[in-house]
Amino acid sequence: MQLYRPDPSPARRTVLRGSLAASAAVSLGARSAPAQARSGRPRAAWGVQTGDVTSSSGLVWVRSDRPARMVVETSATESFRHPRRWEGPLLGPDTDCTGTTALRGLPPGTQIHYRVTLADPDDPRRTGEPVYGTFRTAPARRRDGVRFLWSGDIAGQGWGINPDIGGFRAYEEMRRLDPDFFLCSGDTVYADGPLLPSVTLPDGRIWRNVMTEEKAKVAETLDEYRGVFRYNLLDHNVRAFNAQVPAIVQWDDHEVRNNWYPGQILDDPRYGEKDVDVLAARAGRAFGEYFPVSTVSAGRMHRVVRHGPLLDVFVLDMRTYRNANSPGRQPDDTTGILGAEQLAWLKRELARSRAVWKVLAADMPLGLVVPDGAVDFEAVAQGDPGAPLGRELQIAELLRFIKHRRITGTLWLTADVHYTSAQHYLPERAAFKDFAPFWEFVSGPLAAGGFPANALDGTFGPERVFVRAPQRANVSPMESPQYFGEVDIDGDSGELTVRLRAEGGTVLFGKVLRPGRVGQ
Repeated sequence: MQLYRPDPSPARRTVLRGSLAASAAVSLGARSAPAQARSGRPRAAWGVQTGDVTSSSGLVWVRSDRPARMVVETSATESFRHPRRWEGPLLGPDTDCTGTTALRGLPPGTQIHYRVTLADPDDPRRTGEPVYGTFRTAPARRRDGVRFLWSGDIAGQGWGINPDIGGFRAYEEMRRLDPDFFLCSGDTVYADGPLLPSVTLPDGRIWRNVMTEEKAKVAETLDEYRGVFRYNLLDHNVRAFNAQVPAIVQWDDHEVRNNWYPGQILDDPRYGEKDVDVLAARAGRAFGEYFPVSTVSAGRMHRVVRHGPLLDVFVLDMRTYRNANSPGRQPDDTTGILGAEQLAWLKRELARSRAVWKVLAADMPLGLVVPDGAVDFEAVAQGDPGAPLGRELQIAELLRFIKHRRITGTLWLTADVHYTSAQHYLPERAAFKDFAPFWEFVSGPLAAGGFPANALDGTFGPERVFVRAPQRANVSPMESPQYFGEVDIDGDSGELTVRLRAEGGTVLFGKVLRPGRVGQ
């Protein structure tokens, strides 16, 4: 089995110290750093990120405090002897001074050290202090193995960055596990979740939030959405994690507004702008500015990130193409939760995949009943355990396709419901039986409120094999641990091990899956 990598090597820690020193000017609760303005040189105080890393490519992200030219240098060593230089974009107000540089032709299975320098666009000799980061490219050889983490739900339900408990502590715990990458399963921010300076907990303790102007109200304007995405980067744990661990990021509803769907007109007095499509366009632009995502330029979120011969990650968008939330009882539904075009894309890419494992990264669960008000439903399931109806029809079509095309090694990972669980889906228990057995694993929240477990819908025969959830709604991170999951694929055997983890180092549940099977 692949050995744990419990903490970075000394050389890697040196790189991280450089990254943290460069970003230390961002103090918790500050919107900007006056010292940067006095320096006269551009600064990258929000840290660096990498995203959608493959065996030969990756994206590097940075934000400047003023217009600047982004320059990236990469090296096989932290000494940066014989660095390779990458000329990046000009960062300006049109992107909130954020930018992403694509790195191509990288060696596979290699630790890449990089540094980002920001230069004055009018005088390239005037540069800020470089910001450092590191990441591993995906392996070209199967025997090297893969290990990654996943979770979601960040800064939600009124629980923001609390300096009294050290901020978003789970990020530091994940960083120390040193995964190959992190799959962020949506609800990356809570644009619809304003914060209060303090909250009194049921036991009388006080939760204190770092506050910014944008987090004091629901986001509506482009600048407000940008500020919401910027908020999480105030946390030193997040910046340190981003400098070390590349991410695959997807979105769900709270990047825009709770339970939104295309064409929705809001009846919410907090919003002056009632057209959700307008809000979603602004949020989508801010999302693309603040995360390095390979398909943003093409105007879409869904994509395949190929991580060597062992793993393909199919990043789904269960938000942008869905139909309206409803009771979900319609007998014919070609739009569903993915939309017809995305479903066709997913079938095509699954059939093409030669990876041993195919992770379906879903931003919502399949068999958990997620209500939207008194009669409508937000996810796939709608509580009727009978034959597929509504959005279930599209999922049934996909599951049937996987079985009949004998596509092996599929499993579903998600977050969204603010607890952690493992569900096994079996046709013998199901009303719809034309599919192969599969697993769905849920983990989260990463830095938000915890909630009780949702009911199961029997249409696809789920059995809840494990669950850990609070007994009441919106339990704060001071009262209940945060959750994230770990996937470890052994290079020799090809076995995939899923571990559901709780903040504090506890492994709550583990499951080993064998490769080469249509169902598990």
